[in-house]
Amino acid sequence: MRDGETIKNDIINQLATVIDPELNVDVVNLELIYEIDLDKDGICLINMTLTTPACPLTGYLIDGITQAVKKVPEVKNVDVEFVWYPVWTPDRMSDAAKKYFNIDTKKCLGKN
Repeated sequence: MRDGETIKNDIINQLATVIDPELNVDVVNLELIYEIDLDKDGICLINMTLTTPACPLTGYLIDGITQAVKKVPEVKNVDVEFVWYPVWTPDRMSDAAKKYFNIDTKKCLGKN
């Protein structure tokens, strides 16, 4: 039996394959994933946000996340819930995503 940390890392790796088609960056590097919880029955709860509450790709992202996370052997079902706090801003993105968008990380951190 695999340990929880290994399973969670596999889930994160699968989530990293889900690309936001409008931004062409995965949901992990966009930092849209806020929480991952896998219970003993194999139900994986993903709490995430979107770059905007009116995102037209909600269904697309839910489908992509569900299909990707179900590739982890311990996951039997996936429940995606959207949360709006904390509010997503570009400051939340990984350094790799900021570089992709040519965002100066020093300015994002309030440094000059």
